[in-house]
Amino acid sequence: MEPRGFSPGDDTKAAMTDHAAAAVNGEYMQEASHLVPIRVYLTIFSLLMVLTAVTVGVSFLDLGPLNTVVAIVIAVTKMMLVVLYFMHVRYSSRLTWAVVAGGFFWLALLLFMTLGDYLTRGPGWLRYG
Repeated sequence: MEPRGFSPGDDTKAAMTDHAAAAVNGEYMQEASHLVPIRVYLTIFSLLMVLTAVTVGVSFLDLGPLNTVVAIVIAVTKMMLVVLYFMHVRYSSRLTWAVVAGGFFWLALLLFMTLGDYLTRGPGWLRYG
């Protein structure tokens, strides 16, 4: 049984073809909200490579307990460059910023709670065999 309102003689194929042709010709395309010059991408890529080299260089230095701090600061800087430019958050709406901030807040909450559990354990909590 045919669905109600449909008969094989309808111009559905013609309508679909017109719609597809309009899509191919770009009639339904929206304008980009921002265009980022290739120079910006190359600059960010160069910064990421320089920061990677700095990370490798710092790993060979003995900074004591600051080795971890310096590595984390460099990693967070690289992460922010990727999120802001390559994921286009810098040019996004406030809602996107709020979602990204919420994700980072959740990550920080999970890390701090795990760290709180780890640091409050007494000596000898990890036993082998």
